[in-house]
Amino acid sequence: MALIKKPVTGMKDILPSEMQLRDYCIGIIKKTYAEFGFTSIETPCVESLANLNSKQGGENEKLIFKVMKRGEKLNLETAKEENDLTDSGLRYDLTVPLVRFYANHANELPAPFKALQMGNVWRADRPQKGRYRQFMQCDIDILGEPSNLAEIELILATTTTLGNLGFKDFKIRINDRRILKAMASYSGFPEEKFDDVFITLDKMDKIGLDGVKEELIKDGYDAGSVEKYIELFELIGEKSGIDALKAVADKISDNLDAEVSEGLTEIIDSVEKTKSAQFEMVFDPTLVRGMSYYTGTIFEVSMPQYGGSCGGGGRYDKMVGKFLGQDTPACGFSIGFERIIMIMMDEGFKIPGASKKVAFLIEKGIKGDRLAEIISEAQKERAEGKQVLVVRMNKNKKFQKQNLTEQGYEEFRDFYEKPLD
Repeated sequence: MALIKKPVTGMKDILPSEMQLRDYCIGIIKKTYAEFGFTSIETPCVESLANLNSKQGGENEKLIFKVMKRGEKLNLETAKEENDLTDSGLRYDLTVPLVRFYANHANELPAPFKALQMGNVWRADRPQKGRYRQFMQCDIDILGEPSNLAEIELILATTTTLGNLGFKDFKIRINDRRILKAMASYSGFPEEKFDDVFITLDKMDKIGLDGVKEELIKDGYDAGSVEKYIELFELIGEKSGIDALKAVADKISDNLDAEVSEGLTEIIDSVEKTKSAQFEMVFDPTLVRGMSYYTGTIFEVSMPQYGGSCGGGGRYDKMVGKFLGQDTPACGFSIGFERIIMIMMDEGFKIPGASKKVAFLIEKGIKGDRLAEIISEAQKERAEGKQVLVVRMNKNKKFQKQNLTEQGYEEFRDFYEKPLD
């Protein structure tokens, strides 16, 4: 039986042209984040199932690739349920591993701790364009900073990075989970139903305001509460940014602590005054974010080229406490690395400042001193910063050069056997 050439469903091979782009982007990302004081860490790809199933990962907990027990721990004869077979799984994001890492090393880390983590994660999701079962995530997090400085730094670092990658005219949508809850409370929805209401609200970009209203009524919520809720979104109208936030905050002031809206205003205002990239801060009361661990500010990157989110994050002040027994303020921002790569490839992005690529084509049969002479010349040009490929010459030299041109080679030199001077 022949072996299978194609990758497992939901996985993909990465060709050299894409890998070059990925390496370039990783270099820009790490350099820019380092300028903001973030330091790189790495965590294992396998985590304890107890951590992955801690009811903090939302729908992702249903998508875990589980790992069977090993050695003597695995007994297929006595196993009666899944827990008898598995005890760990592949990480579905980088946040849960980061929090475990921080809890394990808190005494060895600075306060606050600014972490950068890049690595693959795995989700048993339905594959589609731009979404695979294995994909790279790129997270920055600040742990131990309770003030809005964390949000401001995260947004500025991320948007500066996107700007350095050539992106502009994107939007940072921002909201606060406490505003979401205050709007639902003001409208009269029962507190135990808030998350269900937010699930429907999260469909706003697909079904519109009328669709949200219709679905909430269909789900059996009080018509008066639904109407009051919809009016809050109609109140914003064409307003944006701080004006939109003020309109909502004034309306629900009896249900919302003033410090929440003041904090969000401070974040928006500070970022707008100090940003270096071309983007817009937008207060969006429909922004929900699916992770249940968010406790305050939440944000997303919206790219006009993609028509959807290309990154997001927020504050999760209660998550570290599940490991340490005491809460630690924490906030993070994740770039949608795979979607960014997809956009750049679709737009034919060319890596700026790339060193010149030269191909030395050597006639078959050349060896000995002549071969050493050619390789020595290649070494000199490599020392000058050029990328030099040394390969044997094919019979169909024209086709060979055509393929190399597609790989970015700009210059070709043909070498034949000849006596040394």
